[in-house]
Amino acid sequence: MDAIDITLLSALQENAKTSIQELSGHSGTSTASVQRRLKALRDAGVIQKEVAVLNPKKVGLGITAIVAVELERDRLDQIDAFKRKAREDRQVTHFYCIAGDADFMMIVMAKDIEDYEAFTHRFFFADKNVRKFRTSIVVSTEKATLELPI
Repeated sequence: MDAIDITLLSALQENAKTSIQELSGHSGTSTASVQRRLKALRDAGVIQKEVAVLNPKKVGLGITAIVAVELERDRLDQIDAFKRKAREDRQVTHFYCIAGDADFMMIVMAKDIEDYEAFTHRFFFADKNVRKFRTSIVVSTEKATLELPI
């Protein structure tokens, strides 16, 4: 990756709908060069997907929970099953395997506190492999971005 790729990626992080012509102007390269570079960045997996970023409250998701999870056992099959369950659940928007006091950290979105409680019963209490989980409810979001500091 060179400076032109970084320029293109930075512009796309701000607005994925930036036109090829605008990207060409930002980067000082031809539109054909921009198209080739973007294809190469997509093929290499640098650009994973281009999505619309939604306002959670405006789509009815009033609760953001940050949850630390400890599993009961260290058996690989049970860890894999928990990971698969988290990856497949639409309410889990971020899921990290971490080093420290917990095994995993996740961000969970819910309509309201009742919806989050139902999630905990379905996701944690019904799973015998979950030793414990600790939830912090977000009071206000001061910054949330998908832009990487490149």
